[in-house]
Amino acid sequence: MTAAAHASRHDQHVPIVPREKLDFGLDGDIPRYWMDNDPFKTRFFDAMSTLFPQGEKFFITSVREFKDEVTDPQLQQEVRDFTRQEAQHSMIHRQFNDRLAAQGVDIDYINRELEQHFFERLPKFTSRYQRLAATAALEHLTAMMCTCFFERRELLETSDPRVRAMYAWHAIEEVEHKAVAYDVLTKAAKVSYPRRVLSMMIVTFGFPFTVATIMNHMFKVDGFSFLERMKLWAKGLWWFYKPGGLFPPTLGYYFAYYKPGFHPWKVKEMPSYGTWLETYQATGDAIAAGNALHAAGR
Repeated sequence: MTAAAHASRHDQHVPIVPREKLDFGLDGDIPRYWMDNDPFKTRFFDAMSTLFPQGEKFFITSVREFKDEVTDPQLQQEVRDFTRQEAQHSMIHRQFNDRLAAQGVDIDYINRELEQHFFERLPKFTSRYQRLAATAALEHLTAMMCTCFFERRELLETSDPRVRAMYAWHAIEEVEHKAVAYDVLTKAAKVSYPRRVLSMMIVTFGFPFTVATIMNHMFKVDGFSFLERMKLWAKGLWWFYKPGGLFPPTLGYYFAYYKPGFHPWKVKEMPSYGTWLETYQATGDAIAAGNALHAAGR
């Protein structure tokens, strides 16, 4: 079966394949506003990148806390592959975040705050079950954004191909392992439906608040005045939430999580997943694969 045919079987999961030593040319002359020469759009994705090193570490830790309860050999292997993929994501996004630090973004402060939140404050006030439920919810949100964003060519049409390729690779691997935390949550931890959906409600508000706080810091670093920042937010929020904007088309994917019989593989993966995979397998070039994925979008 070809990768494209495999990817069309939306009721079946796709293999988790850790990919290492990828080169996206992140040390090159990437423009400050690499997405459509737009500060808001660029800083939205930049802010998410600052979350990934500590966020991925939190995901790995939350899943590993249940390693003794995972007895199914297939799920055990998927947890190992999930861990390897997330570790690679952390490494690549650290490289990208070095660019942001050179621009004046206080990456060290952001990392310290996130580390204290994930590994000092949360363990004091939450159980490992709550942290795993939060991880599963955030993994769903990530897979949702990856699938929906990369199926709409216009969203990343005028982005720098190197950064777009980095996010395309990240998106592909998020889709591949999107069910791992959920399977550990439901099969090993046996977390109840109410706790699962409550965690989704919490991260639905907490995640965008954190991203917005970091974006506002970036706008200040960029030298925008208070009035200029308000104008950026007004225009950007319209881009987010207008009919046909960034987020309204994702609502069906999002609310699927609240169904009692939900499972991540009941929500289809990227239709163009096979395009990225075949291009990468043929060329070994993650940028070429990212370009192919983008070209395959609607």
